[in-house]
Amino acid sequence: MDKFFKLKENGTTVSREIVAGLTTFFAMSYILFVNPAILSQTGMNYQAVFLATIIASIIGTLIMGLFANVPYAQAPGMGLNAFFTFTVVFGLGYSWQQALAMVFICGIINILITVTKIRKLIIKSIPESLQHAIGGGIGVFIAYIGIKSAGLLHFTIDPGTYKVVGEGADKGKATIDASAAAIPALVNFNSPAVLIAIVGIVLTAVLVVKNFKGAILISIITTTILAIIFGVVDLGSIDFKANSLGSAIGHLGDTFGAAFGHKGMGTLFSDSSKIPQVLMTILAFSLSDTFDTIGTFIGTGRRTGIFSKEDEKSLENGSGFSSKMDKALFADAVATSIGAIFGTSNTTTYVESAAGIGAGGRTGLTSVVTAICFLFSSFLLPFISVVPSAATAPVLIVVGVMMLGSFKEVDWSDLEEAIPAFFASIFMGFAYSISYGIAAGFIFYTIIKVAKGKAKEVSPVIWVIDVLFILNFVILATIQ
Repeated sequence: MDKFFKLKENGTTVSREIVAGLTTFFAMSYILFVNPAILSQTGMNYQAVFLATIIASIIGTLIMGLFANVPYAQAPGMGLNAFFTFTVVFGLGYSWQQALAMVFICGIINILITVTKIRKLIIKSIPESLQHAIGGGIGVFIAYIGIKSAGLLHFTIDPGTYKVVGEGADKGKATIDASAAAIPALVNFNSPAVLIAIVGIVLTAVLVVKNFKGAILISIITTTILAIIFGVVDLGSIDFKANSLGSAIGHLGDTFGAAFGHKGMGTLFSDSSKIPQVLMTILAFSLSDTFDTIGTFIGTGRRTGIFSKEDEKSLENGSGFSSKMDKALFADAVATSIGAIFGTSNTTTYVESAAGIGAGGRTGLTSVVTAICFLFSSFLLPFISVVPSAATAPVLIVVGVMMLGSFKEVDWSDLEEAIPAFFASIFMGFAYSISYGIAAGFIFYTIIKVAKGKAKEVSPVIWVIDVLFILNFVILATIQ
């Protein structure tokens, strides 16, 4: 095991990797429930999507661990699943089978741009100051996810500034699409769940500062136990029958291969007038998927040494899969198409992997452990919900703080560097999107360089990416 995963070479141990793998799983296990809840609104069977989510996560994460030997986990991406449901199906009127076909094509495109080194060119073209900004920005993004998951914020929405998407508003099951008039504020500390989360934040911070071994996993377990004791988690509400593995297997046939059926790929290009819209939608899927992954790798890999200087040189100058980054990018690309075959939206590298990396994960063994956890979750489905967001949110907040160290490499006194860095980092958290944060950073980098008479310093790759992102924003503005 040490030889295969190169544990000593990466300064880690089996026990540390196991703890890291468990930590990553608990930090991202919410996707097992959130993804089916979102995609099932399109008419897809909830149990089928649940099992497809697990299968895609297992396969994608195993490829990442065994082929690339890096501690990243994969699962259907948040944001991309919402785009799948609310924009592609509800907004544009495509069937969920056609949407799955688009996701499959997106995966094939991502495989091609990885094999043909286009992804390499993109990474090489990103200025170093923006790379550091992206790293810190992902820290802001992760911390913000944690703050929201902890329930520390509530939002006030003025009448007439929101719309209800989907059905079930009277039962609290519809999505509320609010405008910028939504105002965030700190909650009152009178909720047991919020109080438990605050205890978890304090506990996690103290354990991490004191360099306590297994600090993050200990925090998750301790906070979960407290949540059970104080009634935040109701063990009596576990539904064993409805959430059984047998039930999920029985429904998997509803989504497996649906992307290739008559209602999917068979009719996707049948209307010639819609072909440009189909292609633009696939482009939107691909841009978000690609830059979410690149941002995660740059943001977490450089600072922790997972992708070393030697690995970066090998990425730039080598051929084939000569570096860990090459292999990791390929693993990410393959996972999307696999997920579409089984019946889920884009499978992507999870930024919550940073939680496991923060716990000491440095090799693919971390990913293998996470994949095994996903496998067991299919048998222990009713019990996964026992770990509340109040237990995992503190981890995300503290890990986000750890990643802010990348900001020290940015010269904030130089506005030529600071303005693009702001949009690639702080704006990333505000926009709740890694890819859109990167898009804003790239676009403002180009604008600033042109304004300063330094247009020649902008890589042709950045120009192309700018155009694609602007085109993406225009398309989204016209279809929503």
